[in-house]
Amino acid sequence: MSRMINVTAPFDGAHITQVPVSDAADVEHALATAYALHRNRRQWLPKPQRIAILRRAAELATARREEIARQAAHEGGKPLTDSLIEVDRGIDGIHTCIEELRTKGGHVIPMDLNATSAGRVAFTQFEPIGVVVGVSAFNHPFNLVMHQVAPAVAVGAPVIIKPASSTPLSCKTVIDIFHEAGLPPDWAQMVLLDNNDLATQMVADPRVGFFTFIGSAAVGWMLRSKLAPGTRCALEHGGVAPVIVSADADLDMALPRIARGAFWHAGQACVGVQRVFCHRSIAQDVAVGLGRLGEKMTIGARC
Repeated sequence: MSRMINVTAPFDGAHITQVPVSDAADVEHALATAYALHRNRRQWLPKPQRIAILRRAAELATARREEIARQAAHEGGKPLTDSLIEVDRGIDGIHTCIEELRTKGGHVIPMDLNATSAGRVAFTQFEPIGVVVGVSAFNHPFNLVMHQVAPAVAVGAPVIIKPASSTPLSCKTVIDIFHEAGLPPDWAQMVLLDNNDLATQMVADPRVGFFTFIGSAAVGWMLRSKLAPGTRCALEHGGVAPVIVSADADLDMALPRIARGAFWHAGQACVGVQRVFCHRSIAQDVAVGLGRLGEKMTIGARC
């Protein structure tokens, strides 16, 4: 029997459900299946089919907006109002993928410039890069996974996602939506791992064509160092999010916005305010003002 991960609500620790943990055989099956799809060009999904799948996925997510948001809020801990915004962003990401497919198709390379290129035409066309492996984060469990799955579907690359072990339900929802939208099951797979060594082995596998990571800088750079030669990657580590407050700033306007940016999602957002630089003449007022605003905030409510 498979080992299980208990998914609990961060707000009160309530048990939500159990999800089976993937083992080494599951990872190998996922990689082998995805790699076989990519290697067989006859199985590649044509662009009209991919566009239709993306459109249908957006329709399904829109129809289930509140249901998806409640699930993400329950397992991730954000207020429902913020989770609704997260779902909207994920849906918008699908539409962005469709727009990219409809407007990007390669480039024409200047030719007929000399005797060698006389009378010649050169151009590039995009092709799937290979198996995409994504490692996602907990703080936006629907939107972040959508940002990794939807582009892979758009370009016709088989994708394997490892969600955060604390928020696997939103990831499964994303995968299920694409399957229901018409994506053949093997083109999008989820593996739930609680073994860091196994996760590293999956990321470092030479069958991986592209690695997409959302999480801490330390883990991201470590995994990047393990990639097989030729594997490309995108690491999203967030930022340091500074705010500069000048001496003549309108603090009544600025402080609520800074407080919202700093305390939103309990600070667990990569774009949240992390540093505030103030002119020394107002530094004390800013510090005291932010403290008072923080004391007035209600746990479980939108800032």
